[in-house]
Amino acid sequence: MISFFLALKRLVKALWQAFKLKNFQVLFAMVLILLVSGTTFYVMQEGLSVIDALYFCVVTLSTIGHPSFEPQTTFGKVFTIIYIFSGNGVFIGLIGYVAYAMIQKPEKKKRNAWRE
Repeated sequence: MISFFLALKRLVKALWQAFKLKNFQVLFAMVLILLVSGTTFYVMQEGLSVIDALYFCVVTLSTIGHPSFEPQTTFGKVFTIIYIFSGNGVFIGLIGYVAYAMIQKPEKKKRNAWRE
């Protein structure tokens, strides 16, 4: 249990570091837009509940996939294809920035900063 909290602390710290990067902020906003638009589409077109539609969008963007749901309409299937191709790159880019922030060594404060 302690290792879980240590890993969670490290993840939160990496997210905090990543949020300082402008590219991460843009990717984060794009992922939010993709999640909202995808959720709205699946609620309106496929008749899913909001939480089911959001869940489907998250597992689709994270490349996990949903084994028991597939869009029922042709338009839903075409949208899902476009959603996967456009969304996976953005989502993987976002995860890449989090990974970069996790492995990046923090800058040590210089002891003699007044000499510069």
